[in-house]
Amino acid sequence: MADVLTLSIDGRSVRVPIDTTVAAAVIIAGQFAFRQSVSGQSRGPLCGMGICFECRVTIDGQEHQRSCQIRCREGMEVRTDG
Repeated sequence: MADVLTLSIDGRSVRVPIDTTVAAAVIIAGQFAFRQSVSGQSRGPLCGMGICFECRVTIDGQEHQRSCQIRCREGMEVRTDG
């Protein structure tokens, strides 16, 4: 697979195709809860186009990033709180 990159999701190394969104990479890694609501419910992508904000994760130390709007980069570190 020549057109892949590797990133870290919750400390786990994951390989995904180039041009994959972070949201898709998290799902490829088998994680479906991206964050917790204030009442403790698991939340994940709903709209897939950056409107609902349910797919927020921490990327390279920056919190509240909409994962459906950001493409993966080699070596990126993604943290969910789901």
